[in-house]
Amino acid sequence: MSDDQLSRVFSALADPTRRDIVARLTTADATVNELAQPYDVSLQAVSKHLRVLEGAGLVTRTRDAQRRPVHLEAQVFDLMTKWIERYQRRAEERYQRLDAVLAEMNETTEVSRPEEDAS
Repeated sequence: MSDDQLSRVFSALADPTRRDIVARLTTADATVNELAQPYDVSLQAVSKHLRVLEGAGLVTRTRDAQRRPVHLEAQVFDLMTKWIERYQRRAEERYQRLDAVLAEMNETTEVSRPEEDAS
């Protein structure tokens, strides 16, 4: 996934309505009318949200006879997950190094304490 596409994906998901639409599409494809039902906005507003999600590659629209269902493109989430996991691994490595330094400092402190008690 290119950085530009990744930026579009995260930007698209920054909006709570779009995140909710994506969450609802995880259970099943839905039409624009079905997606618009729980919101107090126009169909045009929901369509704009869907265009942003489409532009980011998160959803596609297909034609099924008279229906035009919106479909969630799950492979985009796989790519996002890989990107997130890469940085998560780096953060975990930093924490492991910090843990090692703290453990070493703790050992040094414990070694010096008995001498202090003997005084």
